[in-house]
Amino acid sequence: MTINKKSVIGDVLDAYPHTAEFFMEIGMHCLGCPHSRGESIEEACMVHGTDADELIAKINASIEE
Repeated sequence: MTINKKSVIGDVLDAYPHTAEFFMEIGMHCLGCPHSRGESIEEACMVHGTDADELIAKINASIEE
């Protein structure tokens, strides 16, 4: 599974639980909230004022390892 801006956070976390740390780094401390799990990475990054491309790069790099 390749992660992109439209990927849903809950799907990413279900497939790759270790990626939670990357979401926490951008200030998403509410990963258990049903709303946050239904957001796309792009939506979450807009809300938290961070670069979606940078987050996606970190996530995809960690998946490839």
